[in-house]
Parts: sequence; C-alpha cells; structure tokens
Amino acid sequence: MCGIVGYMGKSKASPILINNLLKLEYRGYDSAGVATLEKDGIHCIKNKGRVKELQNSNDINLLSGTIGIAHTRWATHGKPSSTNAHPHLDMHKNFAVVHNGIIENHSELKEFLKNAGYSFLSDTDTEVIPNLIDYYYSKEEPSPDKFVKAVNKVTKSLKGSFAISVISKLEPDKIIVARKDSPLVVGINKNEKYIASDIPAILDYTNNIYILNDGDLVCMTENDITFYNENLEKINRDFETITWSSNSADKGGYPHFMLKEIHEQPNSIRETIGTRIIPNKKCDFSDINISKEYLSEVSRIYIVACGTAMHAGTAVKPIFERLTNIQTEVDIASEFRYREPLMDSHTLIICISQSGETADTIAALKNAKSCGCKTIAISNVIGSSITREADFTLFTHAGPEIAVASTKAYTSQITLLTLLAIHFAEVLELPKKEIIDNLKDEILALPSKVKIILENTSEIEKFAKIIHQETDVFFIGRGIDYAAAMEASLKLKEISYIHSDSYQSGELKHGPIALIEDDVTVIGIITDRRLLDKSISNLQEVITRGAKTLIVTNQDVDKELFPNVVSIPKVHPFLSPIISIIPLQLLAYYVSKEKGLDVDKPRNLAKSVTVE
Repeated sequence: MCGIVGYMGKSKASPILINNLLKLEYRGYDSAGVATLEKDGIHCIKNKGRVKELQNSNDINLLSGTIGIAHTRWATHGKPSSTNAHPHLDMHKNFAVVHNGIIENHSELKEFLKNAGYSFLSDTDTEVIPNLIDYYYSKEEPSPDKFVKAVNKVTKSLKGSFAISVISKLEPDKIIVARKDSPLVVGINKNEKYIASDIPAILDYTNNIYILNDGDLVCMTENDITFYNENLEKINRDFETITWSSNSADKGGYPHFMLKEIHEQPNSIRETIGTRIIPNKKCDFSDINISKEYLSEVSRIYIVACGTAMHAGTAVKPIFERLTNIQTEVDIASEFRYREPLMDSHTLIICISQSGETADTIAALKNAKSCGCKTIAISNVIGSSITREADFTLFTHAGPEIAVASTKAYTSQITLLTLLAIHFAEVLELPKKEIIDNLKDEILALPSKVKIILENTSEIEKFAKIIHQETDVFFIGRGIDYAAAMEASLKLKEISYIHSDSYQSGELKHGPIALIEDDVTVIGIITDRRLLDKSISNLQEVITRGAKTLIVTNQDVDKELFPNVVSIPKVHPFLSPIISIIPLQLLAYYVSKEKGLDVDKPRNLAKSVTVE
C-alpha cells in the first residue's frame, strides 16, 4: 500500500530517491521521508503530506550521502504525521527501515522489545522492525554476514506482509532488502543499484530489473549483489530487461494521468488483443494449457476480484455462461474465503488483480488452490505476487496505470476475459461458431469504436458542469448494463467524492425510488435492444418524480423526453460494458476536475491494496 525506493551508487542519493518516490505516490501520499547514510550516521528527514513538500524542504539539501532509502505512506497503523512517517529508526539510531505491508504480530514484538529495554516513538507497526534488527544484531557473533543474519532472523519472526529495505551506520556499505507478500524490485546499472515497489519508479535509471520472490533477501554492496532464500542459502536470480520506457509513466502532455489513461484505451485494448485473434483460426491461448478433458469436467467457474476488477468479472459472467455452458459466479475477494464456497478439483478459479498484489485476491487464490482448484490469474504486472501463485497467468498488456482510479485496466480485463471465454468454447468444441465469429469481429473493432467516443466528449463535459455540485447521483442499467453502472458509480465516488449508487433499473421501484426527488441526477445506460422499452419505462419513472437524466446509449431514444443523451457506437451486447464505460469514466474525470480535486490521487485511496 506504500511506496519504497532505495539507491546505492556514486551520486548524491536524495534527489534520485525523491524523483523515484514521486512516481510511487499512487501507492500512498499522506506522508513521506528519506534516510541517507552520512559521515556521522543516519540522517532522516520526513514529514506529513506529499513528496513535493519533502522535496521543497530546506533540510533535504543537507543530505549528501550516496546510499539511502525513502518511503511514501498510506496510513494503516497510526494517523498521518511526521512521527509516523517512514523511515523508522531503532532506539539507538543504528538502523533505518522503510516498510510496505502489515505486521500482524507487532503488538507481541513490541512487548518483547519493551521488556528488553527498547522504547518507541510512533504508533506504527513498522517501528518494531529496526528495533528488532538492532536486538538480533547485538546478539550475533562478528562475521561478514552479521547484518544479513540479523535481518533474516527478523523476517522469520514477522507475521503478515512486508517488503523492507534497511540501511545501517554499523555497516554503511550495504543495503538489505526482503519481501513477503508485498512487491519489491531491484534495478542495476553498472555499479549503481535501485530499489522500488514498482518498476516505473526506476526506469529513468535502468531497465535491468530483478523481480523478487516471496522469501527473497538481498544484500547489496557497491560491487556486488547477493540473493538469499528464507533459509539464508545463496541463490541465483536472473534480471529481466524491461522493454517499455519511463515515458509510459509520464503524463505525455495530459493534465492528469487519469485522462491520459482513458485516452490510451484504444491502444491498451489493441495490445491486450495482441495476436490472440487470427483470421480463420481459433483464439491463441498457447500460454496456458487448459484441455478439453479438464474443461469438460469443470462444473463451476468462480471469478474473484475486488473493486473495479470485480466489476470486470461481473461484466463477463454472462459471456462465460453463454459461451461455455458452465455456471459462473462472481465473488468479492475479501468475502470469498469466509463464506466457505463449494470448491473442489472440478472448480476453476479466475482471479483478477490489476497490480497483481491485491492481498484479498491473493488470499482467495491460495485458499482455492488448497481445495484442489485450478487457478488462472489476470494481471497487468509481470512478476507480481499473484502471477507466482496461480497455475496459469494471463497479462492484459494495458501498460502502466498510474492514476489511482482504474480505467484502461478495466476495459483490458473485460477484453481479455471475453477472449478467454471464446477460447474455452473453442476448446470444448461447442456449437457456438456464429456467435464466436461475430464476437471476434466486434472485438477487433473495439479500438476504433473507443476512439470515436474519445473524439466526441463535449456532451459529457457539459453535463459535468451541470452536476459537479450535486451530493447524490444514481446509475441504473438492465442486464449487462448494470455491470457498467456499478463501475461508473465507483469511478464517480472515487475521484469526485459525490455519493453515488448503482441499481438494476427494475429494482428502483422496490425501494430506491423513495430517494428520487426534484433535480436528483439519474444516469441510465441502455445498450441492449431487447431491454430498450423496459429501460425507457424505468427512466420515465424517475423523470415523473423530478429527476434530471443523462442517457448513455447506442439505441434510438426520444430526444424530447431525454434531452441529455451521449451516443456511443453499436456493439455486440456482450461487449457493451467496454464501450458504455468510456463516457462515464470521462464524466467522473470532468466532475472531479470541475471541483478542483486531485484527480489522480483521491483521498484515502491507494493504487495497490496490499493489506487485507
């Protein structure tokens, strides 16, 4: 949930750390801090607020060390404050630590350390880590591996999730990092070494990246980098050369990352399709081995995810059922384990996580595997935690998504999952050729249809100006349009802080219509010709009670009855959530911008939710 960076080299560390930290603020931004090794020990500067405030402080210029670590925080234990900000030092100021994750047994560890004479300054779970390192270091016999051994003992005593980076004035030529269930990468460029929670943070400096596995511990010196497993046995790790550039994580002339990423959707959908659709051939999913024999025995598919990814799952549920004849359920990952779902070797689990680090989704996947289920992970991040846990992984190839509110990842997820459903139908050799051929043609046309919407945004911008001061908005849709309504409502909530709800249109009369009064905004989505008349009737119900409406549709509607209409291209109903969400992503963006809010970094939210 937080962002970690580190640097070791010949250059002054603090400007590099700050630069890299700025690229991780989507992971947290309520406080930030830097620690460097100076001639007289560890110097630490941290404060409440954004990284820019840290960058503009006079104290930061006093740091001249060439080894350092830094952190941007999303608060879990302890309110945002300079005291609770990372890095944290032990009581003796021998060690400094930055940490992403949750230490579940921090209370017991703190009690143990207090009994050993240690005192604490902050309310965080993290502060036990440097003090515990100091404690174990003091007990170790002198050896070249003393620092490594002490950190290893600490990681073995921690329960929960963590990615940590540690520096010490006692061994000022080293940085040690370790991870369990939280992301961490190490980059190398000649004798310079970089640490980060996510690859884009260090691409300005190197594209040679080691993606750490759970249990890895790494000791870096000026001339060497040594990898250990959790038993402190030396292991080999190969780096990957990242082919996309740091420009992918820049705004590219757009005022906000979110707007840039919305406009990148024609390309992200095209990249996700890739070469999976080849004329006159079956969909190419040679990267997974799902046989006809296995699929024929599958009695149920669970799609498990959180937030926007869960909405993507909701959008494709009818596609899987229609194309594969397999019962498909969509579950919220944080609830999945606790309701004890019926699972066995005849159950297929598809877990969706944009970051690949969503803790609830990873926990659900592990639970499913323990019940004998096959698992498929859908992610946008190569080398992420979920990709190492799943039996099979499929990547969306949406490219880096920096804005906290997900846009292009969502449409890429629906695209990829639709292709997967087609692949399953082809493997099963079901008599669905006509609908499959039609869907393939429609999928290939998606990028150009999305582009048409993005070139005609005036109606959305106009409506955003009308509703930006509202306190309540309702989104409604029937059938598959309800999936888009859910996602549109979430987008508006996330970045504009306007309360919004989504409902199946037919459910309004069963309670929610009591909330409709003069000037309440109701946004309807209509893309299925079969449901057109019923959808219009539901909208007339709210109009007669004083609501103002916006209709997103590719059907013919009465412009006199509905003065605010956003027309979108016609598309197969199964693909409509990809098309209908685009103008509603833009609506959320323009409303937030009209209100003068921080579009890319909405309050209380972080991009990668690595805690349960």
